[in-house]
Amino acid sequence: MQLDAPPSTPLLVLGGAKSGKSVYAEQIVSMFPPPYCYIATAKVLDQEMSDRVREHRKRRASYWKTIESPLHLVEELRHLQGNGLPVLVDCITLWLSNLLLAESSDPEPAVDGLINFLGAADYPLVIVSNEVGAGIVPENNLARRFRDLAGRTNQRMAAICRTVTLIVAGLPVRLKEESGSVNRAN
Repeated sequence: MQLDAPPSTPLLVLGGAKSGKSVYAEQIVSMFPPPYCYIATAKVLDQEMSDRVREHRKRRASYWKTIESPLHLVEELRHLQGNGLPVLVDCITLWLSNLLLAESSDPEPAVDGLINFLGAADYPLVIVSNEVGAGIVPENNLARRFRDLAGRTNQRMAAICRTVTLIVAGLPVRLKEESGSVNRAN
């Protein structure tokens, strides 16, 4: 899908593991004038995750500012209000995992905060999330809780976002596009 202009935002990019979601989201953000802000939600706990983070960083030029925010995503998004910087959040499912595994954390208030913020963002915002519900039903309670939370969160974000794109085998499939977006980058 060749785009002549940036799509309406907020934009939600969904897809499976290694589907090309992050690359696509970076391409969309790059349609706006730099500099850009990348909010990373991953916790680097092992070498494999460290390697993944390194690969992501290698793709991005020096005019990408990275903010690491494994738990306080909504606060970071609010802090960026008024700056006009295009923002990429990668990814919601890692953020949800972090919230679920945090001691005595109920992720629902944080999800509510994110959903409430999406309609108020005054800058171009692209959000990446995994589509996790197409596989088998997990055998344990925590995995089922995560799958259900991710599915509900994706549905809620899709309802608010002006554009929703599903990435399958590196190919974008536009699921939703509305006009009248926040495309305010100078």
